[in-house]
Amino acid sequence: MAKRIIIINGPNLNLLGKREPELYGHQDFESYLAVLIKIYHEVRLDYFQSNVEGELINKLHEVGFSYDAIVMNPGGYTHTSIALADAIAAISTPVVEVHISNIHAREELRHTSLTGAHCAGIISGFGLRGYELALEYAVDMR
Repeated sequence: MAKRIIIINGPNLNLLGKREPELYGHQDFESYLAVLIKIYHEVRLDYFQSNVEGELINKLHEVGFSYDAIVMNPGGYTHTSIALADAIAAISTPVVEVHISNIHAREELRHTSLTGAHCAGIISGFGLRGYELALEYAVDMR
């Protein structure tokens, strides 16, 4: 049976390719997702994006006991959302946190990840390639 993995993107990631391309690159996520689906054709790969904290929490609750892994970029909620951190802590599906930019090379307020403490690991600073690295881990995870 194929592994079920979902990528969950938080606020402003719907603007990839348009928003601060010097930081986040010129590629939109949907075209990158098509590449990931081809690379990981043996995986059932789903995708969800929301700019709304409660919708992200609801999605974690929905998939957090039935999927094999979650790859999540919480965006700005990484540094501010105790509720999102609690939602990750409450589910049994392992979460790999991904950040396109190196959060430790940015403003000091971005150096702390409230959500990361409840994740299997954090990948930061490798651009969109970070999602592929997270998927490699998730696929090989036992």
